[in-house]
Amino acid sequence: MAAHRKPRQRSLSGNTARTAATIALAGAATATGFDGTSHAEPQLTPTQVKAKVDQLYQEAEVATEKYDGAKEKADAAEKKLGTLRDEAARRTEKLNSAREALGHVAAAQYRSGGIDPSVQLLLSDDPEQYLDGAEFADRVGHRQTAAVALVRQQLREIEQLRGAAHIELTSLKSRQAELGRQKKTINGKLDQARRLLSGLTPQQRAQVGDGTTGGGTGRASRSSTTARGALAAPSSSAAAADAPDSRAAAAVSYAYQKLGSPYVWGATGPNAFDCSGLVQAAYNSAGVSLPRTTYAQINAGQRVSRSELRPGDLVFFYSGISHVGIYVGDGQMIHAPNPTAPVRLAPIDQMPFAGATRVV
Repeated sequence: MAAHRKPRQRSLSGNTARTAATIALAGAATATGFDGTSHAEPQLTPTQVKAKVDQLYQEAEVATEKYDGAKEKADAAEKKLGTLRDEAARRTEKLNSAREALGHVAAAQYRSGGIDPSVQLLLSDDPEQYLDGAEFADRVGHRQTAAVALVRQQLREIEQLRGAAHIELTSLKSRQAELGRQKKTINGKLDQARRLLSGLTPQQRAQVGDGTTGGGTGRASRSSTTARGALAAPSSSAAAADAPDSRAAAAVSYAYQKLGSPYVWGATGPNAFDCSGLVQAAYNSAGVSLPRTTYAQINAGQRVSRSELRPGDLVFFYSGISHVGIYVGDGQMIHAPNPTAPVRLAPIDQMPFAGATRVV
């Protein structure tokens, strides 16, 4: 029997080995070129990081103001729905009383045997008294029927209004849910931006003005502020003294007390705020009711120019009026900046100025 032997493998020569290695590397490069797994994320410059973060903050502000407006409308719809339900309950109670009265009439007719009125007249001991009673009963019956018809009509109208309010409320809740999804998306982008910022050196973060001076977490101390703000910011008492009236002075004092409070979506205090929530809470403390959103707050008083600003005036930013702060003098404002920065003092020229309003 012939012996079975493995064929002897030929060794690669130097040139052949180099050619095979080149082909293998080229194939690997081609494969990774198609799936992209070997490509590293492009390294962003500090300037590019700042541009991305600023864009994300602006998107977050716009979404927050829309969310705040939707919530305000939802709250109003819920209040309206409660009023309608209360009114429907009152009218239903009246209808039940009317039905009970009709039940007594029906029972009396049943006890009388339902005899034809002409026969009852013939059999009556006092036909004249019977006729008077029959006429009265007829009038009562007509009035009762009309009353029931009116209450029924009112109840139908209430049901229609309640249904309309419910539809409106459902629509608003759906809108809030959509805004919640947008907020979640923006939070994801903000997390990405924070990761990018964390890759910068402290000096680079200071250069790009990442909004986290004083700890980098948005939980800075109440005395934290930008270097420029620290040099130029007026004191609380000085700012209040320069305010146009006592209400504006009280709002300014409230804002100073809230320095260092965290930024939270949709919050109106007392321990956390978004930008328009801080403004609303400050003036509420002074006995002045302001609308909830920046879009409405800018129309809540008398417009003033930048050169006419006094402490307590509301200052607005960006073309879409998506950010607001409270002016405190010397080119400074107190505002709730974004999720990575607490309520703080800042120069009003750090964002695109859009207008100002004096609450009157």
